Amino acid sequence: MVEKIVDDIDSLSGHDTIRVRDMVEELGQATFIPLLMVPALLVISPLSGIPLFSSVCGLTIALIASQLLIGRKRLWLPNFLLQREIKGTRAHGALGKIRKLASFLDRHAHQRLSFLVRPPLNKLVQVLTMLCGLAMPFLELLPFSSSILGISVVLFSVGFLTRDGIYVLSAMILIAVAGMIPAFALLHL
Repeated sequence: MVEKIVDDIDSLSGHDTIRVRDMVEELGQATFIPLLMVPALLVISPLSGIPLFSSVCGLTIALIASQLLIGRKRLWLPNFLLQREIKGTRAHGALGKIRKLASFLDRHAHQRLSFLVRPPLNKLVQVLTMLCGLAMPFLELLPFSSSILGISVVLFSVGFLTRDGIYVLSAMILIAVAGMIPAFALLHL
């Protein structure tokens, strides 16, 4: 599942630039979970070192998760976000680096603790996903720290796609770790 999403996005990397609109069209507008996973995968790649990149990915995650939470049937993204672009070669390199992670996640996904991804608990997971996205702009002050929340969103997404609650629990643990990073940074200034 995750490898297919990486492959679908990587198929666009032959172009000089890839816009968010291209990614949405490649995955289909009604497929919220894969579209939620794309900015999360990108934020855990080396691209997260680009200034404001994590913020844009985080706000995209929050926007998609909020629409999933309220039960929209079709995704809406603002035009300024749909026009954001990255170089095809840069995307290809970043996706190559997360291919092993995608393979690992796919190999280890099983239907376990699936009550965590079914109503009513699925709404809690959707809220946590939205909060992860909203927190990313604040964590951008600490380079690469938003990648921890990106991994959490990927784990939530894999949990939804495969009905594997173990991934959801793992994501919740990572969120707790990410929440400690700013406190740790402030204590050691």
